[in-house]
Amino acid sequence: MSRVLVPAAALPGFPEATTLSLEPVDGALGLYSLASPQAAGLRLFVLDASLHLADYKPVFTNEQMALLGEPEPASRCVLVVVNTSDSQASVNLLAPLVFNTDTGACAQLILEGQDWPIRSALPL
Repeated sequence: MSRVLVPAAALPGFPEATTLSLEPVDGALGLYSLASPQAAGLRLFVLDASLHLADYKPVFTNEQMALLGEPEPASRCVLVVVNTSDSQASVNLLAPLVFNTDTGACAQLILEGQDWPIRSALPL
């Protein structure tokens, strides 16, 4: 699934990124590279939570969903940012990147009042 995403709110640290390119990583189901032509320093790996994190059920506010055009649950894709700087890969469950699969609108949403870790180890 290659997609062009449009941030509905600036990504933290990359306000110049007005479009994002989401590209699948060959041979790794549900793993994607995220980059922006406007922000040369932006290159993240993100993981499709629905494929790899069955117990991950974040709750989004009405305001957060309004930002994305109020997509129905079936039209939401929840991606978590992968951190590979430690000896074991981890994912940020507290601030997923969510996008509307119908429009491409996206935002990194902070899950306030929820007890998700910023670094959750991925099983090998």
